[in-house]
Amino acid sequence: MNLPNNLKYTAEHEWVQIENDQATIGITDFAQGELGDIVFVEIEPEGHYKAGEVFGTVEAVKTVSDLFMPVDGEIIAVNASLEDNPALVNSDPYGEGWMIKIKLDDPSSADQLMSAKEYENNIG
Repeated sequence: MNLPNNLKYTAEHEWVQIENDQATIGITDFAQGELGDIVFVEIEPEGHYKAGEVFGTVEAVKTVSDLFMPVDGEIIAVNASLEDNPALVNSDPYGEGWMIKIKLDDPSSADQLMSAKEYENNIG
């Protein structure tokens, strides 16, 4: 399982890459593996979300799963490539399979997220 050390993680299986006051968010390699073949990704409209709020859903052959905002922020970009090719989440979850970019309300709020090692321990 691939868990890049430069990312932060949530118990709900989202990853977060922080760059100054912005963050890129997607689901982890573990999550996409558990879901199976992803056939549809739906992201809610751009706007402001609080940590823990649902910002979209991922539909796989087996199930539908909510996507949870890891930190407070405003969605400023959505990965339009996922509309035509949702399988990018399976093939490249930390690259081309990213889901949203947000402007963080407070960049230090990412400090509460898990490191790769903590996430690995969390999923067992």
